[in-house]
Amino acid sequence: MRDGDLIDRTAVALDADTLARLAERDPDAHARLERVELFRIAYASGGLKVTGYVVRPKQPPGPLPCVIYNRGGYGSSGVISARQAAVQLAAIADRGYIVAASQYRGNAGSEGLDEFGGADLDDVLALVPLLEREPGADPSRIGLWGWSRGGLMAYLALARTDRFAAAVVLSGVTDLGDYLQRRPEMEQRVFAKLVPDYRADREAAILRRSPIRWPEKLCKTTPILMLHGGADWRVHPSQALRMATALYEARHPFRFAFFEGADHGLAEVSAEAMRMSYDWLDRYLRDRLPWPSLEPHGL
Repeated sequence: MRDGDLIDRTAVALDADTLARLAERDPDAHARLERVELFRIAYASGGLKVTGYVVRPKQPPGPLPCVIYNRGGYGSSGVISARQAAVQLAAIADRGYIVAASQYRGNAGSEGLDEFGGADLDDVLALVPLLEREPGADPSRIGLWGWSRGGLMAYLALARTDRFAAAVVLSGVTDLGDYLQRRPEMEQRVFAKLVPDYRADREAAILRRSPIRWPEKLCKTTPILMLHGGADWRVHPSQALRMATALYEARHPFRFAFFEGADHGLAEVSAEAMRMSYDWLDRYLRDRLPWPSLEPHGL
């Protein structure tokens, strides 16, 4: 099968208890779910069957822009549940986007092995041809959304292709070396197990997964919105600060918001962070507005 070919597509129906819990946290949840459709999918990527989701408005007004959502975590930690899809993916879809998300290979019934930014990047890129074949999608307007490890996946994708019109990175990993220095327990627990040949060439594996060390490789036509919390203990805030400097020096179009006191999930500033993210997608993905000049100018 070709990359992105659908193997299975099944509508997601939430049970009454899940719907009730959603309504407790978000009074608009029921109305939002009435306006979108949720599907579990299996699709082809590198000769493997990989699982994920497609979430879309029920009554699209015309060809719709698309968002590839990159989840965080590793292995089964961070797998997107139906409830998460009904909250996070549905919220994006309800704004007029077709959303596709991968569980990455090796997870949630997918074949293969999760490599934390290795061959599993192909599972993200295979969603591009999947969206090209999705009814009602506009394949000329595809963007990226990434949380934590998903932010790293977004950066890796931007180093491989110019297909993405805009990107949103929330609490993203930009320096795996710094990550392991601050959280050494993760080296044997995660990376030595997931990353092929990690023990044989640790530096090469870290370099490949550290976009802060190759900002010049990122597609210059894709503006990036970076959001990070100052109280994030999972991905140290200094990674975002240094990545902002690296993007500036590389003359890459970006905007950076640093939320004082916010945690890894940006829980304390959720409404503001989501508003900024949606505005970014609307401006540079949906409307394809031009990026302002990066050259010094004005008074």
